[in-house]
Amino acid sequence: MTEELYLETERLVGRVPEESMAALVLDFYTRNRDFLEPYEPERAPEFYTLEEQSRLLRQARIDREEGRGYSFWLFRKGEPERAIGYIALNNIVRGAFQSCFLGCKMDGSEINKGYMTEAVKACAAFAFGTLGLHRIEGNIMPRNRRSLRVAEKCGFREEGLARAYLRIHGVWEDHIHMVRLVDDPV
Repeated sequence: MTEELYLETERLVGRVPEESMAALVLDFYTRNRDFLEPYEPERAPEFYTLEEQSRLLRQARIDREEGRGYSFWLFRKGEPERAIGYIALNNIVRGAFQSCFLGCKMDGSEINKGYMTEAVKACAAFAFGTLGLHRIEGNIMPRNRRSLRVAEKCGFREEGLARAYLRIHGVWEDHIHMVRLVDDPV
């Protein structure tokens, strides 16, 4: 893909990760460390360094170039210096599967404003349109009611429970398996 990649909604712009964004990304994670902790894997202290964020941003570029994943840091329009969220299509599988996994996170001070719903809808349109995928899968902990509600509003349907699916903050957590197909109504 050679065209410029970005997501745009009524209120947001999603920019592809670039190494030059390391300070913005580190600021996002530092501001939201306590808020995100119950929903993410344990983070080593070096995760919260410019060096590690630069490395992760380089890896995101490689994943994009190799067609394995596309991610976007979310910014309110007119506020390009403060990331308020992140959304990604990971583990893209082509061939007969044409599928990926959706991952996202929002700044704790920006929840319940509809931003993630906008971002997920735009990201799904990108996945089904630009990337030509057939299926998007998302796995959400049952206690993460906000994320489950966003998925439902964006046309995802529950396909079952994945027991002890991911190790989150040191504990193997069950996840609800949510799926949206290209022709599912929203």
